[in-house]
Amino acid sequence: MRRPYGAARIASAIVLDDRLVAFVLASLPPAPARVLEIGAGDGELAEHLRAHGYDVLPIDPAADTPTVQKVALLDLEAPAASFDAAIAVVSLHHVEPLAESCEHLGELVRPGGTLVIDEFDMGRLDMRAADWWAANRADGHEHRDLDDMVGHMKSHLHPLDAVLAALDPWFEFGETERLPYVYRWLRRPELRQAEESEIAGNGLPATGARVVARRR
Repeated sequence: MRRPYGAARIASAIVLDDRLVAFVLASLPPAPARVLEIGAGDGELAEHLRAHGYDVLPIDPAADTPTVQKVALLDLEAPAASFDAAIAVVSLHHVEPLAESCEHLGELVRPGGTLVIDEFDMGRLDMRAADWWAANRADGHEHRDLDDMVGHMKSHLHPLDAVLAALDPWFEFGETERLPYVYRWLRRPELRQAEESEIAGNGLPATGARVVARRR
């Protein structure tokens, strides 16, 4: 079956909500810890953290705001072990090259430091999630096929398992929390409870994931 979808790509820019901010703040070491934010978008989360006393360096290779340093993770020049923590919100599935970038991240975070990950897990994305996304879109665009979209995304974006495997030599991980994500992709927070209900009834996969790690 051919299923149409719009031309817009995955919404990987950070969309802040109270739950995300609470998760990040609860996971970080106490302020004024030095924090690296990977894939910081417009820097909104970094500003929240600064308001709580953190010393934050936000980076994003696609940044178009002067408060975010326009640089890829692998190209960031900083002394080894110069960060107490790092945050990656819906960004590590894009990072290239994955292994070398994760190695550099391991070098940048001090031993005993914290890595906070919030992700869209490509490994969990299936046609049920894609259909639900398409059914709840608000823009009305229909250009290509959902089958093609899912295949294209899986061909060039990293699943969470691959990200964690690349980070494993450097970080020890806690338990992964599985969450809804499609409502965030749609930028429709009012759909969160509906997606949670679908996940609970096995109608949708939990495509969101959160995990906190400690630098070995």
